[in-house]
Amino acid sequence: MAYKFQQLKVYQLALDYVDKVYVLSRGLPVMERFNLQNQLERAATSVALNIAEGSTSQSNAEQKRFLGLALRSYLETIACLDIIERQGYSANDALIEIRELGHELFIKLQAFRKSLAGGQKTEDGRQSPSVPGLQSPIKGGS
Repeated sequence: MAYKFQQLKVYQLALDYVDKVYVLSRGLPVMERFNLQNQLERAATSVALNIAEGSTSQSNAEQKRFLGLALRSYLETIACLDIIERQGYSANDALIEIRELGHELFIKLQAFRKSLAGGQKTEDGRQSPSVPGLQSPIKGGS
């Protein structure tokens, strides 16, 4: 029997993101094992865990709070990826792939969170996943 959160597309996407993060983090230098590797893995895992924990909430407001925590954890992974990139610890192709998947996750988390509060709608009536000031996670992208 599946729990409600296991059927959510955003949860499945978060698990895919965790898988990619683990693959990337296992290639980091040994000296980063208890620092950057651990931090990146914990932050990515926290995204999926907060989606799961929030699904058992008693109210939309409480679930929205857990999705906010998931978003914060996701952004923490972005900071870790920035450090990995600056230190030259990973190939650019691997970072682009994980950033693209992460950006999709971010958009879905935002849309889910907004839907709980009757978020903003686009002109054609769909939920707007955009976040003011958000730029493409890929350098030079739009």
